[in-house]
Amino acid sequence: MNHLEADNRSSLLPRVTIDREALQANWRTLARLNRTGRTGAAVKANGYGLGAVPVALALAEAGCRDFFTAWVEEGAELRPALDEAGIGDARIYILQGVDLTDIPLCLDARLTPVLSTLAQIAAWGEGLERADRRAPAALQFETGMNRLGLDESALPIVEAAMHGALDVSMVMSHLASADEDPDQSEHQRARFMGIADRFPGAERSLANSAACFLGPDYTLDLTRPGIALYGGRAGPQSDGRPNTVATLSAAVLQIREARTGERAGYGGSARLERPTRIATVGLGYADGYLRTLSGAGIPMRGLSPGPHAVLAGHSVPILGRISMDLTLLDVTDLPEDAIQPGDRAEFFGPNVALDEVAAAAGTIGYELLTGLGQRVRRSWSSPIARVEHSREARYSE
Repeated sequence: MNHLEADNRSSLLPRVTIDREALQANWRTLARLNRTGRTGAAVKANGYGLGAVPVALALAEAGCRDFFTAWVEEGAELRPALDEAGIGDARIYILQGVDLTDIPLCLDARLTPVLSTLAQIAAWGEGLERADRRAPAALQFETGMNRLGLDESALPIVEAAMHGALDVSMVMSHLASADEDPDQSEHQRARFMGIADRFPGAERSLANSAACFLGPDYTLDLTRPGIALYGGRAGPQSDGRPNTVATLSAAVLQIREARTGERAGYGGSARLERPTRIATVGLGYADGYLRTLSGAGIPMRGLSPGPHAVLAGHSVPILGRISMDLTLLDVTDLPEDAIQPGDRAEFFGPNVALDEVAAAAGTIGYELLTGLGQRVRRSWSSPIARVEHSREARYSE
């Protein structure tokens, strides 16, 4: 048994490379599809795992001025970066709302909370009174997802609050199945429009990524795309894929030869049926490459063939169980001189579609992106944005 070992450890960390121009092109395509209002961007969960601040700055360069985060702390991190970049007119919405302790930070950072309960409305009013301030808020209404939102029965109380400190700048709801169930989406849209008509001075927002493709009845005043910005397919209505934004790669640490009948990986989970060359790569489930992506024939998987990576221009299968820090690749069919330690394998990106990897893992692209581990280096491929029309996403209108 022989092996080669990499000796340059400084460049061996797993890496996600983010294509700034592709990100901006995806946003511009969605903005072009929106003929009724503005196009925002969901940058929650650390910009879908890619870095909320650089993502927001790149999208702001493309023209975006409306950003959605989940928590006050996320929005407060964005504000100084946008201000320093001269984008003080950006609006930052906090989708989870606020409690009383959040309000000073919310006011200092000029954030707009999305209030989803009567308790949040009361807390917002009390916080404004304590600060002797007025500031706008958005309201989210429940229309069929049964997740977050005010019930329609709360409208009289909400309208009474508007005679006090409550300044409603926008009303919104969230579609449960915009990519799957047009009947449910239409039912939710109709309910939402009936509620929104009670707030004639407020903007209306309903469309997530998938609903951006459903036309003006859904795009309204402001859309909130997320996954479609980051390279995931938003649903069948999109009729195409966006530009690839994120490429996950990891370095080959060692190449070894194993004999027929030997086993590879934890639990000896892969029994080798031929002499096999194995490339050990520095990426594991601690980095967000899910254990359910283990190779074909592993008991936890019901799929065959299993997932693959791309190395030296060749598709190579995952071998055995993925461990915390390492993944094995079967590189037997590659020419012997095709790879060496330090070469990088692509686990998703332009050659291995994010959505295909997610499907093989039994999940969605959102989870793969937002689950990228802390030790995965984030690097940007194009520090100066110059988006050409040829880079626009291949969406149909």
